[in-house]
Amino acid sequence: MKAFITGMVVIFGAGFVLPASSVRAQTAEVTFAKDIAPILQRSCQNCHRPDSIAPMSLLTYEDARPWAKAMKERTLLRRGRGAMPPWFIETEVGIQKFKDDISLTDAEIARIAKWADAGAPRGNPADLPPAKVFADNATWQIGTPDLIVTSPAIEMKAISPDYWGALAAVPTGLSEDRYVAAMEIKEVNDSRDKPGRATVGGLFVFHHAVLSVTGPDGRQSGGGWPVHEVGRNADIFDSQAGKLLRTGSSISFPSVHLHANGKDTKATLQVGFKFHPVGYKPAIQSTLISIGTDDLDIPGGARVSQTASMTLTQPTKLTVFEPHMHSTGVRMCLEATYGSKVETLNCSGYDHNWVKTYAYDEDAAPLLPRGTVLKVTGYFDNTASNKNVVDPRNWSGLGHRSIDNMLVMIAQGVNLTEAQFAQEVARRREALQLKEGESALGCPACGAKPQ
Repeated sequence: MKAFITGMVVIFGAGFVLPASSVRAQTAEVTFAKDIAPILQRSCQNCHRPDSIAPMSLLTYEDARPWAKAMKERTLLRRGRGAMPPWFIETEVGIQKFKDDISLTDAEIARIAKWADAGAPRGNPADLPPAKVFADNATWQIGTPDLIVTSPAIEMKAISPDYWGALAAVPTGLSEDRYVAAMEIKEVNDSRDKPGRATVGGLFVFHHAVLSVTGPDGRQSGGGWPVHEVGRNADIFDSQAGKLLRTGSSISFPSVHLHANGKDTKATLQVGFKFHPVGYKPAIQSTLISIGTDDLDIPGGARVSQTASMTLTQPTKLTVFEPHMHSTGVRMCLEATYGSKVETLNCSGYDHNWVKTYAYDEDAAPLLPRGTVLKVTGYFDNTASNKNVVDPRNWSGLGHRSIDNMLVMIAQGVNLTEAQFAQEVARRREALQLKEGESALGCPACGAKPQ
């Protein structure tokens, strides 16, 4: 009888029964080799490795063991300021399918906590997954660029006020029109080997840089281009919507924001482009949607929210959701209104130390009809509880000071004709295997009767 109970159930008190397999799962030892290393490889090591942007390596047990307690504390923050890994999409609401999602599940967060509490055991080395191989930091995420354009150099003293200004235009040298399939912007500077902070703020001086492409006739080319921000991912454009880089065009940065990093630093921006094949013609038009407001009033010691909205003048597919605020910003939500129907597409925590872009999976990217009203709501915490705020007594608005703030949602996407929109909806309905009358979040037309 004793053997039967051990093999089948374990009884705690009166009437509470757990399967033995669940008890074993709860009491089984969590080790680095078997349980923690796979999590680190997927979600941490891309930054936490030698000469990358994080201040410590987590490649090996010897690297990670001293940081076990910190790993527990940071992962338990989930989407709050300082949370690791820096992925702040709220899982309780909105679209959840994104490319390159590095977020942790609740089970993985609990596993890290249990490992730390148990003294961070190594486990059996035979359980370790093969070591992940990384390209060196000079390697481009988009692969070897077909064209690299380098900005003029700029110098920041170790201790100096923030700089707002522009960088002079640089010719691309293109001798023929080309359509861009992907692009990436890197800051290259001489500060990495100098003594000082090894955090992100100590490794770079560019906070952001707005990029503009101008043709030889002075006209803007390619529509809105992505904005450079420290730590930002590369941009892969819709395969049917390459962005035009014209013959004889020039690249400039009309608005750059730099900050001192505690080291005398000389820096440039490198812009890498991957082109579509010669002869490529886009079938649809890419677009950059920026929704924001300059009407910000954040009193000292206050928590407030602010909204901004716009109406789409043609059908649109959103491909990237990117919140942008400043130090007092802690959260942003994106809503879509179609007639009388309101949907929350996404909410995300915000930590100004980690500006993140979230690229939707192809079958989850919002397909929005003409007339959709997009509204963003930003939440600001200008109190002492927000450690990103230097002095919560300061009033904060929009301007060119470090304590000033911003409310901008940057969405990349493609503009569609009505016919193209109908085709995209049909493809989405087929990909999701939706029946007539069944809809999907972010695709209100998916529930309509097929034409």
